[in-house]
Amino acid sequence: MVAVVAKLPFGLSRVVAPSLLGFAVINGFTFSVDLVLLTLAHRVLHWPYPAAVTVSYLTAFALSFVLNRAFNFRSHGALGAQTTRYAVAVGVNYLVFVLGVGSGLTSIGVGYAAARLVSGLAEGVYMYCVMRWVVFRNADGP
Repeated sequence: MVAVVAKLPFGLSRVVAPSLLGFAVINGFTFSVDLVLLTLAHRVLHWPYPAAVTVSYLTAFALSFVLNRAFNFRSHGALGAQTTRYAVAVGVNYLVFVLGVGSGLTSIGVGYAAARLVSGLAEGVYMYCVMRWVVFRNADGP
């Protein structure tokens, strides 16, 4: 990610942290995993939507934690403390962004897809910040 960021145009290499790019790549992948699992559980296995979305959401966030810890932030900190901070962050994320922002936007007439996109962007900013400066605050990585 360091090499890719160094090649960014328009002076972006001075603004974009390598860990931000790594986070975007990893979380883009885990979002895809979330959608695939949701589709498999709901459409193929015929699980009720709440169960399917919960399992896929939690699986994707667990995968995101493992991949970001190992490859992006290269953290060797205490796993228990990091996992606890991450679980709290995911809970706050779900309540504030998934339910709060998404529901708030739909209640004022924004379409659900647009509301989910906006809340998803806010989630991404929040989760990157919390992972960089709270969960993996003593990480060895970039």
